[in-house]
Amino acid sequence: MTIPVERLVPDELWALFRRVVSPAEVNRPQGGGRCRAGDREALAAIIFVATSGCTWRQLPPVFGPAWQTVYRRFAQWSRDRVWARLYRVVLDELGARGELDWSRCAIDSVSIRAVKGMLTGPNPTDRGKSGTKIHLLTDRNGLPLSLGISGANMHDSQALEPLVRGIPPIRSRRGPRRRLPAKLHADKGYDYKHLRRWLRSRGIPHRIARKGIEPSQRLGRHRWVVERTVSWLGGCRHLHRRYERKPEHFLAFVGIAAALICHRRLTT
Repeated sequence: MTIPVERLVPDELWALFRRVVSPAEVNRPQGGGRCRAGDREALAAIIFVATSGCTWRQLPPVFGPAWQTVYRRFAQWSRDRVWARLYRVVLDELGARGELDWSRCAIDSVSIRAVKGMLTGPNPTDRGKSGTKIHLLTDRNGLPLSLGISGANMHDSQALEPLVRGIPPIRSRRGPRRRLPAKLHADKGYDYKHLRRWLRSRGIPHRIARKGIEPSQRLGRHRWVVERTVSWLGGCRHLHRRYERKPEHFLAFVGIAAALICHRRLTT
């Protein structure tokens, strides 16, 4: 079984990753000991775990470092918020190239089964079984601009303000950095007066479907892009079910999936 590291971590992605991770000491001053496993090999192994859905113990040895080393590197980078910084760097590259379309953004969420861990709750749509919800806000092309996780019993409306506030200031092709959408689309789960007032106070025009007034058949006319992004997240098989006990580790896999989605747009 051969899995080339360059295929999982191409040169463009590796160059962006090196901007957010400082190079580690390779040689021990006292001499002796084993050489430190390379960051590129460890990153390729982490991406393989994320995309294939295998457990850490099932990691094939073709990458070089043992699964314990890869997991420790993943935990350390998660504590250092490396994945969030990588995601933001990729968004900056997209913004600088004019690949982000702020004219019509959309917001939605998806619930998945959770085996254990914090930030879980009974899923009202899955017979009350424990679950975790992924919240995301995308641009007009479906590229994720902001992400978050919560228990499955958290109402979607409670995530709107944190998601909009969580959009980082992203570079533009010309002019200053930008972090506010020109218009925001949402379904009936966000139909609350206080959310409409809050969006107006920030100068964000909105198109939120109204309960009991608008038919459900036309709700996806402009909002289908965020549902497509949810299916893109499903390409990261590690997100099909949550096994991580620590919420920061699960959020790290969500950030990895979002960074890969955005990086794919850079290379197409």
